[in-house]
Parts: sequence; structure tokens; C-alpha cells
Amino acid sequence: MSFQAYLDKAEEKTGRTPQEIVDLAHARGFGADTKSGEILAWLAEEFGLGRGHGMALVHVIKNGPRISDKHVGSDGSHRDDSEVLWLDGVAARRA
Repeated sequence: MSFQAYLDKAEEKTGRTPQEIVDLAHARGFGADTKSGEILAWLAEEFGLGRGHGMALVHVIKNGPRISDKHVGSDGSHRDDSEVLWLDGVAARRA
């Protein structure tokens, strides 16, 4: 599953765009220096997200939407179309 697919599925599961979740996390004081486990616990408690979807959100909460270009343009199962993740929701991307 691509990084973007994890974020899209997290949106489907929670009803919130990745950006909305990032904003909520930052409002709670989570950021680059927060331990991943602390954010994962909050995502599980607040939204019922498991580790895979949670870790995709942890990345954008801590580091922003840019990812490594390692899988960009590849044909593997983790392929992403861009090194910048779309956080504003599936509907806005398709519009």
C-alpha cells in the first residue's frame, strides 16, 4: 500500500481529512519532538486507527507532507505518485 493510500484509508475510517487530523494533533502539542508511540496511542484512542494508518499520520504530524522519493514512480506495491502527500482529502484531490 502506498503512503498516500494509507492516508486516504485513514480519512475513510475517521471521516476527517489527514490535514484535519494533523491540525488536531498540533493543537494538542504534538510535533517533531513528540514520540511516535504517544501519537499512535492518541490516534488509536481518538480515531480507532491501527499502527499502519497511524504511522502514516505520525509521519505527516512530525515531518510534514514530504516523503522520500524512494518509491515515487516505481511499480512496486509501495509506489507513490509524488514525493508530496495530499492532505486535503480525497474529494478535493479528485475535484
